[in-house]
Amino acid sequence: MKTLIVNKDGTLAIQETKTPTYGKQEALVKTIACGMCGTDVKLIHKAFKGFPEDVYPIMLGHEGVGEVIEIGEDVTGLKKGDKVLLSFVDANEDFGSGWGAFSEYAIVTDALAYEPGTAPTVAYAQTVLPDDIDPIDAVMIVTFREVLSTIRYFGIQPNESIVVFGCGPVGTTFIKFLSLLGCKNIIAVDIMDEKLKIAAENGATKTINSKEADLVSEIRTHFPDGVDYALDAVGLPAVVNQAMPLIKDRGSVLVYGVPEKEEITIDFSKASYNWNVIYQQMPEKVEEGEAHEQVLAWIRSGDLVLKDYISDYFKFDDSVKAFAEFLDKKLLQKGIIVF
Repeated sequence: MKTLIVNKDGTLAIQETKTPTYGKQEALVKTIACGMCGTDVKLIHKAFKGFPEDVYPIMLGHEGVGEVIEIGEDVTGLKKGDKVLLSFVDANEDFGSGWGAFSEYAIVTDALAYEPGTAPTVAYAQTVLPDDIDPIDAVMIVTFREVLSTIRYFGIQPNESIVVFGCGPVGTTFIKFLSLLGCKNIIAVDIMDEKLKIAAENGATKTINSKEADLVSEIRTHFPDGVDYALDAVGLPAVVNQAMPLIKDRGSVLVYGVPEKEEITIDFSKASYNWNVIYQQMPEKVEEGEAHEQVLAWIRSGDLVLKDYISDYFKFDDSVKAFAEFLDKKLLQKGIIVF
């Protein structure tokens, strides 16, 4: 099969490798689509925790949707023709694995093939899609579930105030879901007016271009005591220090995603005496699975429209070009590679 890899020098290429083999509790899927994510960018830059240089070259991709074409002998929860979220490819003799979903074929695991509570954790998020959901656009559901499960982990309540740094696909999704959950004080911060406009359409009650405005003055004008939360939806350690003077006493800076450096120096000279910094580097797969039904309910009610978060589609053979555009920040929202 063909797979998209990151070489040791950070360049991308489509290469041949063996189609993955599946066990008796697993299924083989033919990939339909895979989303492009900031996680992929960090892997390209060799700046993702747990991926030292010696594991490269690696197969890329973690937001895959595939169609089941073969099943193992113990599989009962999957059948041929099912469309399934979150298919992966393990490392092989050719390449390491950055989850490997930008591959023509991949593997999913059937939780029902195991005794209760004993399946690999990823199996609880490898969910069969209903027939009424477009399997290409369903790539977005991976992001949606991660974001909703992270909001639940952070414990954000409707009566609380929050500043969201970054209005890309992830930040916009946070804003939309916070709005759907009843939050009334959501401030969106970005350096691109186009993205701030999208944030406002998705429920931000105030938008601030941080290149043009004094962020601290703007926030403190509307929230003299500071906000309850400041959320980094970008993954930049500098945001923690930008957020420090914005939060109220005992407020929290929330960081979603894996930062490029595994250390951070916090300057709390402009903060209140009491504060928290809380990281969620990677949601638990069980929690992602538990968020699935609420996401589907929002889609079916019309509160959540998948295409609203997607700006670009690319053919798999054009993956290298697609990532060049992504790295050059030419994609306004989610880019999807279609097989």
